[in-house]
Amino acid sequence: MTHTIIGLFDNKTEAQAAMQELVAAGFAKENIDVSNRRYDETTAGTANQTSAATGAGGGVNGFFNSLFGDNSPEARNYTEAASDADAIVTIQTDSDERARQIAAILDRNGAFDVDERATQYQASHAQTGGSAVTENRTETTGDMTIPIVEEELQVGKRTVEQGGVRVRSRVIEKPVQETLRLREEHVVVNRRPVNRAVTDTDLNTFTEGEIEITERAEQAVVSKQARVVEEIEIGKQVSEREQVVSDTVRRTDVDVEQINGEVTTEVNTRKANN
Repeated sequence: MTHTIIGLFDNKTEAQAAMQELVAAGFAKENIDVSNRRYDETTAGTANQTSAATGAGGGVNGFFNSLFGDNSPEARNYTEAASDADAIVTIQTDSDERARQIAAILDRNGAFDVDERATQYQASHAQTGGSAVTENRTETTGDMTIPIVEEELQVGKRTVEQGGVRVRSRVIEKPVQETLRLREEHVVVNRRPVNRAVTDTDLNTFTEGEIEITERAEQAVVSKQARVVEEIEIGKQVSEREQVVSDTVRRTDVDVEQINGEVTTEVNTRKANN
């Protein structure tokens, strides 16, 4: 939203001081319009000439009508106050914070109160028989919409990591022992003296010959066989739980109060929103 901030000054020096402070505060000089003139006078300003000073769109009255609305109380007040102003400073911004900063700078440098000056203008014209008098009236200046903003709580889910299990396998060695009995054969040759008669069997063996007797022994034979002795299963167990999420939400609350009074006109002093 664009904010138009207007400062009305009784002399040019105050307006120039306000413009210099605005430039020092970081506002671009080309965005600051300064009119060093009265309502019915035209003299060159230091900065750009605003349409309120040059009379574009119907002069000062046309400028304030375009800003606040045709024939609105705000437009009339600014038009009446501008008739006594020696300088008008106009600047636009789209930030509420910057708009408040601009208004503070204009106030510090002597911008006068538009409502108070307009009231004085109307009172002086009423005393001199002028047509600008305060009337007891109720005037519709246009519809105003106040948005009712309400926050809604939106709750969702996201997956996060919260730990886990790392399984690592490795091969280890350990010594083992087994006991077994081994058999060995040994040939034993014994000689013993005898004295007996020769038999037929002895005669049959009474020839040259050779006899071999083999000795045998058992040796340990080692072999390995792998067997699966245990299994480790890895999986996930899923469970669900309920969680109550608590927070606060905001909502615009509007109170409407009836105000009874003679004068129902209310204006904004130095700030208008377009």
